[in-house]
Amino acid sequence: MAINLSKGQKVDLTKTNPGLAKIFVGLGWDTNKYDGGGAFDLDCSVFCTNAAGKVDNEKNFVFYNNKENENGSVVHNGDNRTGTGDGDDEQVKVNLSTVPAGIDKIAFAITIHEAAERNQNFGQVSNAYVRIINEVDGQELIRFDLGEDFSIETAVVVGELYRNSGEWKFSAVGSGYRDGLGGLAKDYGLA
Repeated sequence: MAINLSKGQKVDLTKTNPGLAKIFVGLGWDTNKYDGGGAFDLDCSVFCTNAAGKVDNEKNFVFYNNKENENGSVVHNGDNRTGTGDGDDEQVKVNLSTVPAGIDKIAFAITIHEAAERNQNFGQVSNAYVRIINEVDGQELIRFDLGEDFSIETAVVVGELYRNSGEWKFSAVGSGYRDGLGGLAKDYGLA
């Protein structure tokens, strides 16, 4: 049975699931009825950072145009441009056992593509979540539902996998950004 997290909550991942190495991180969302004329295109972006919280190699910024990190331990499964249908809208495959030692944190974000041009924000998005699934048996281990706490934000860091004393943990972040992917990239040392 999955552990449901609240914003700010942290949980052991590998300590409570011995032998866990291969996971899927599933992200999903729905858009509210919107009459602005433009379709919504939400995207998952992944920032593989060093101990200082910065991406030190552009290959470690994983998204629909760069589908895997420097050694292939983090792989984006592709861009869902509409978000329609049930289940995960986008997934990222992570092999925890092969993540390079220099990567201390893997942050998962959802951004709205061309949000400013389309006059869109997370106030128009509902049912956003992140979940972690054991790739071996398909069991959902962790789930974090973001809720409806956002209004003018155009990007949200939903959660982070991070190393702690040789184990992997997960933190439910739920932190919104007003300046979209550009703001996130700058904060993570890419701009």
